[in-house]
Amino acid sequence: MTSPEKMRVVVLISGSGSNLQALIDAMQAGDLPIELAAVISNRPGVLGLERASKANIPTAVLDHKGFTERESFDHALIQKIDSYQPALVVLAGFMRILTPEFTQHYLGRMLNIHPSLLPKYQGLHTHQRALDAGESRHGVTVHFVTAELDGGPSVIQASVPILANDDASSLAKRVQRQEHVIYPLAVKWFALGELQMRNGKSVLKGELLPESGYQLHSEEP
Repeated sequence: MTSPEKMRVVVLISGSGSNLQALIDAMQAGDLPIELAAVISNRPGVLGLERASKANIPTAVLDHKGFTERESFDHALIQKIDSYQPALVVLAGFMRILTPEFTQHYLGRMLNIHPSLLPKYQGLHTHQRALDAGESRHGVTVHFVTAELDGGPSVIQASVPILANDDASSLAKRVQRQEHVIYPLAVKWFALGELQMRNGKSVLKGELLPESGYQLHSEEP
């Protein structure tokens, strides 16, 4: 009996690609039924491209600095992504604000990971903002991408306690460990056909997820 064809995924990066590495590790361990069709970076020479090459994954660079307009870059990026015919696009530290045309083109088949418990702390500097606000917990969210920045429906969240001696760096490291757990899981759900976006909401195994998504809580120090 032949094994089912694995779902094709394209990953977009801008930097070190630690979440890309988590996907590669899960795939190589047999826990993630996908084929990484390509890794595309908007910045040349980043570590994430090396990670992909070591795993024999095709890479491409589309430098946004070569485009005068955001729209023209996004249009070129759509063409580049679609040449690999992916069923899912995964943003893994892709530091670009995407145009509505781009997000609409991949609506319901593009995931992002954001280092906060959305809808709190959209945008940048999330760890310091959580500390400054006196939060007791902080974390990370995987969500479908829509035209609203960090605003698409949540799929899964993992939270960690904020400790008395935490600074932004120590908190970021503990949150990142959870990123590497939940992103492969969300991609796996999608690859198995268990996760969909319907009418602007996340649906898992036929059940409508709450606005915060599926919840994982870590009590690790």
